Amino acid sequence: MGFVKVVKNKAYNKRMQVKPKRRRQGKTDYYARRRLVCQEKNKYDSKKYRLVIRRTNAQILCQVIFSTMTGDRVLCAAESLELKAYGLTAGLTNYSAAYCTGLLIARRLLKQVGLGELYGGAKKIDGDYFNSEK
Repeated sequence: MGFVKVVKNKAYNKRMQVKPKRRRQGKTDYYARRRLVCQEKNKYDSKKYRLVIRRTNAQILCQVIFSTMTGDRVLCAAESLELKAYGLTAGLTNYSAAYCTGLLIARRLLKQVGLGELYGGAKKIDGDYFNSEK
């Protein structure tokens, strides 16, 4: 048998540092997350909200999230499975279900921050242009 050079020996494994778990799983891009979450120092403790949408094989999840020093906090959430209560029983991952889930989280968030009555929806659904600033 010929000579085989051992590349990953004991010294190599001592110095090797394991990447973070979510990076190994491919769930978090920490370069993009840092650029998204970090703020200027004069805007300390002002929240930077983001809308996160996840599409699985069975449902669509929507969340409004802001970051803190201890971790991310979810302000409001909605799932397409909740659309069953409004009469939609099938097709919970298609384009129209995603749109309806977005509307659901928007109404829920407006109600939570106390602006639900100010920004009411259209009274008569006819497809015409609707402006809520009137």
